[in-house]
Amino acid sequence: MFETTSECAERYEIDGFVAPLDILSEEQAFELRRDFEAAEAELAADQERTKLLMAYPDRLLPNFDAVIRHPNLIRAASIALGPDLMVWSGALFIKEPRSPKIVSWHQDLTYWGLNDAEEVTCWLALSAASEASGCMSFVPGSHKSRIVPHVDTFSANNLLSRGQEIAVDVNEDESVPAPLKAGQASMHHGHLFHASGPNVTDDRRIGMAIRYIKPSMKQQNGTKSLVALVAGQDDYGHFDIASVPKGRLHPDDFEICRKDAARRRAILFEGVD
Repeated sequence: MFETTSECAERYEIDGFVAPLDILSEEQAFELRRDFEAAEAELAADQERTKLLMAYPDRLLPNFDAVIRHPNLIRAASIALGPDLMVWSGALFIKEPRSPKIVSWHQDLTYWGLNDAEEVTCWLALSAASEASGCMSFVPGSHKSRIVPHVDTFSANNLLSRGQEIAVDVNEDESVPAPLKAGQASMHHGHLFHASGPNVTDDRRIGMAIRYIKPSMKQQNGTKSLVALVAGQDDYGHFDIASVPKGRLHPDDFEICRKDAARRRAILFEGVD
């Protein structure tokens, strides 16, 4: 853990990531996991709503809306982006026990359709993310590249939307694993090369990828996607600002998420036949 804000800022500027960051206690992380898994069980017969829960936990569960506003996360994201912060997405990434699922080498901002790189991802571990369970690895300094060419694999074992992976050589010998305890987070730049391997343990690896952006950002196609304003103010009006959830798994919140998911699919899969 980095002891000072200045040290954290320096490492982020040089490496493009910081890890680990102490955000929650293990018990607090466990409570979030328990809340999610209870909701997951309640929605087990409804595939569409289960997918929306994975993509929008912060819009459907009040506890997850609260965590994206947690002072420790706001403090971390503000180091990279300043005092005005929105959450563009807060999706969950899960690797089941003994799962071959991986995340290939990629840069986050490749297909998000945003007009700039004023974004940082805080990846919050709700269960232990060890090397054995498929924690993320980063290539330090690779954030200084702009977007490099990617190819779409649509691999069944890839957790990314298009199975996208970097089409240029990645020197994996330079990569650094970032294991996290439950309640810890990593923070990385949207251009940083990163990936994660399979989960060979007997527990789920559950993480929440919270994508913070500056309000000055916008979707290149003019779409007003749904975001949460979590710190400071919005002087631009480029996005639809979400209200806090109306309740736990509230039908109105599902409908809002369903409409936004359709808009985002059009962005994420642009150019795909």
